[in-house]
Amino acid sequence: MASGTVSTTVTTVPLWINGARAEAHSPRRGSVTNPSTGEVIRQVPFADAQDVDRAVAAAAAAFPAWSATPVMRRARVLARFLELLSANQKEIATLISEEHGKVFLDAMGSVQRGIEVVEFVCGAPHLLKGELLPSVGRDVDTYSRLEPLGVCAGITPFNFPAMVPLWMFPVAIACGNTFVLKPSEKDPSASVRMAQLFQEAGLPDGVLNVVHGDAEAVNAILDHPGIRAVSFVGSTPIARHVYSRAAGHGKRVQALGGAKNHAVVLPDANLDITADAIAGAAYGSAGERCMALSAVVAVGEVADPLVDALAKRAKNLKIGPSFADQMDMGPLVTAAHRARVKGYVDAGVSEGADLVVDGRNLTIAGHDEGFFLGPTLFDRVKTSMSIYRDEIFGPVLILLRVNTLDEAIDLVNQNPYGNGTAIFTESGAAARKFENEIEVGMVGINVPIPVPVSFFSFGGWKQSLFGDLHVYGTEGIKFYTRTKTITTRWPRESAAGAFHMPTM
Repeated sequence: MASGTVSTTVTTVPLWINGARAEAHSPRRGSVTNPSTGEVIRQVPFADAQDVDRAVAAAAAAFPAWSATPVMRRARVLARFLELLSANQKEIATLISEEHGKVFLDAMGSVQRGIEVVEFVCGAPHLLKGELLPSVGRDVDTYSRLEPLGVCAGITPFNFPAMVPLWMFPVAIACGNTFVLKPSEKDPSASVRMAQLFQEAGLPDGVLNVVHGDAEAVNAILDHPGIRAVSFVGSTPIARHVYSRAAGHGKRVQALGGAKNHAVVLPDANLDITADAIAGAAYGSAGERCMALSAVVAVGEVADPLVDALAKRAKNLKIGPSFADQMDMGPLVTAAHRARVKGYVDAGVSEGADLVVDGRNLTIAGHDEGFFLGPTLFDRVKTSMSIYRDEIFGPVLILLRVNTLDEAIDLVNQNPYGNGTAIFTESGAAARKFENEIEVGMVGINVPIPVPVSFFSFGGWKQSLFGDLHVYGTEGIKFYTRTKTITTRWPRESAAGAFHMPTM
């Protein structure tokens, strides 16, 4: 995305501070493009430290009243927000298709998964209950309660411009916090629209604020003394930076990084079902998913027929502009990202992998300026190759061959990432072995994209997560609260003071 001072001949996406559209202090701007056409459709201001400080000040001013609002009243605001999100789901999905390039049905599905997190946190009165144990000692009771942290912040990626923000700010706000959101500058409009809907639902001004920008805005958030916690989803190098810099300033951090998600396929797997599942998980959203299945580990004699089945499906995908009907896959998000993904395909060829399906020369009639790249399939990939080592984040599927399930498990476990994985098999014993021995945070058994539903929690292991708590679900509630434990005594008679550690 280009940065610098540019003209204002197209609509500018505003900041959202203290319940109103706001201009940025910084003169820097970026261009938001429609990936299907290559046209600049909006401009986005790049916030600086002064803009971030305004947003934090608004959030800090709103915190005392919002945190003191009875939890049932907060839940009612969330319930109204849920209704408005559902009523405006198509509008939000349209913004996503315009700015990200997801086909419309995929955009609708991603918004729906975010809506389900809001459904979950409408149960805040139950989720925020503490614990009580009376009579832990003579005349002594102990209880705990969950209290909000203060101003929290979220930094979210381009690939899910509604779903990932909805993993964060509704949970934090339900817990009584206030929030500053920095969405991706590549597709920022959905976040501002959701902030407007939340205000319409009755959210007080300043509780949710939205700033845009690049590394300058990110670092201003990480360094700001008024922010107590930071949530992040993105690449592993940036996740590591976010975690170390924010934690160095004493903030609570959950930073979800990159992935190399493996699908292990055993010889007894149903080939048609498996190939359909892997093709959708690899090429859906043009592979721009942190849970995309990007590496297939074929065990034994299943490899050859599986490659044939995957190649057939890749060649038959319907690819076109995101707003067209019945498309399986749209463009990549920017021209720069398309060039990066294409570079990995070039590298795979030069490193000696077998290029079974080549998507580099795809053209879409009438959309020559769109950022399209066709589905690509490599066979006989080695773990030393860059197309295996790196997260490509595009419609590139690679296949590695092993002889046994033990070899497959060892291969997956040696990978530095640990986000998601899946196994396809008819054997309960094999699935159980895989489930128990695999060192990955989210596991699917005949499920290609094992993203947990909203009342569980999402997050990986190893270099896919920096921090201790996953997002949304009960771990999300824990992340956005801190526990206060109270011990009370109402003695019935006087007792001499104790000069030793009290015991029961």
